Amino acid sequence: MFDLYTSATPNGYKVSIMLEELKLKYKVYKIDLGKQTQKEEWFLKLNPNGRIPVLKDNENNKVIFESGAILYYLAVKYNKFFFEEKRTEIMQWLMFQMSGIGPMQGQANVFYRYLDEKIPIAISRYQNECRRLYEVLEKQLESNKWICGEYSIADIATWPWIRIYFWAGIDITKLSNLSRWMDQMKNRPACKAGIVVPKREASKRVVKNVKNILQT
Repeated sequence: MFDLYTSATPNGYKVSIMLEELKLKYKVYKIDLGKQTQKEEWFLKLNPNGRIPVLKDNENNKVIFESGAILYYLAVKYNKFFFEEKRTEIMQWLMFQMSGIGPMQGQANVFYRYLDEKIPIAISRYQNECRRLYEVLEKQLESNKWICGEYSIADIATWPWIRIYFWAGIDITKLSNLSRWMDQMKNRPACKAGIVVPKREASKRVVKNVKNILQT
């Protein structure tokens, strides 16, 4: 049994999808980011960085934070979605998401969707960088069904961000391989189940919560 401390965000969904793929039992503790629950003392004992997701493995009382580290932990523990002969390649693409797509798209979200003051140069900067990163994936998927050939934690980490490209105003026209891959992902039973754990709030509430976070 696992305890998952999470919210309805791309990083949170990575872990719920992985748990669903592995068919593991887990209890969900929804963290209210708008109320800054992740900054409370009890949560900081789990993750001193005050971010979701956090996973507790009740079998050994191990607590893991950072979504990529959690995916890696589960993949190694259960020997799934992290194939021996492709581990270096999978780690490369996992880091590509963690250091590239996630941070860049996160900033695109902020400047395009959440800030009242629109700064065109910042919006275009992050949208263009996201598009460039998407094109890197497009090329990789040209000769691969999944990012690393076989379905892996690289796919699980990347899809929750790519699927909401529109929220950041990112253009995906002519990215046919990426679109095909997104369709494959959304049709996986574990993705369908994990992407609603927890359920996303209405868009207006999401915007309000993020604005509160940005002001603190």
